Amino acid sequence: MLPADCAGCRERRPGLRHGVCPACVVALGELRPGAVRPTPAPPGLPPCVALGPYAGPLREALLAYKEHGRHGLARPLGALLAEAVAAAVGGARPLALVPVPDTAAAARSRYGDHLDRLARHCAARLRRSGWAVRVHRPLRALPRPDSVTLDSAGRAAAAEAAFQPRSTGPVRERAGGVAPVVVLLDDIVTTGVTLAAASRVLTVTGWAPNVAVVLAATEKRHQS
Repeated sequence: MLPADCAGCRERRPGLRHGVCPACVVALGELRPGAVRPTPAPPGLPPCVALGPYAGPLREALLAYKEHGRHGLARPLGALLAEAVAAAVGGARPLALVPVPDTAAAARSRYGDHLDRLARHCAARLRRSGWAVRVHRPLRALPRPDSVTLDSAGRAAAAEAAFQPRSTGPVRERAGGVAPVVVLLDDIVTTGVTLAAASRVLTVTGWAPNVAVVLAATEKRHQS
């Protein structure tokens, strides 16, 4: 096999597995989900769990997937997201996964909604482990600036009007009267304003998230 660039370390290596070299597979496998909370936390932000910090192979793989068209990474990243969901929820329970949607412009530039792909791979991995899972799309993303170009105040203002509900009813109970756990999914949490805005819209339409789960959480830099 010809060598190719590893999505996790950017080194040119042979024998990549789903686009990631063996060393980065090990590094990603060593990540352990944990609770995260931006400071200050925006109103409406549900409890949040991240697989790991936005650094190292996880950061590079996410950038390769989102910004450089490495769509084959959706499967391994979706599997990692499933680990974080399982850790956040605990024992196997009915789940309603709700991915934060891309705007139409972002979906066009990325040749599809990147988080929707991750959610579908995440759900497939959980189902193989015995979970009852459905992916729901009760949110519509409205046009907004790319968050990369905004400061924290700009992100908060853009997030406030970022979503509207689709024409869908509240989450249904499953057989046996057990209501599914509503899990809000995103790839990265920074200030938490996007997750909080999505959660507020979901709550008023009967889809209040029990928890938000992300792949990575940025670490706040303190200025000296």
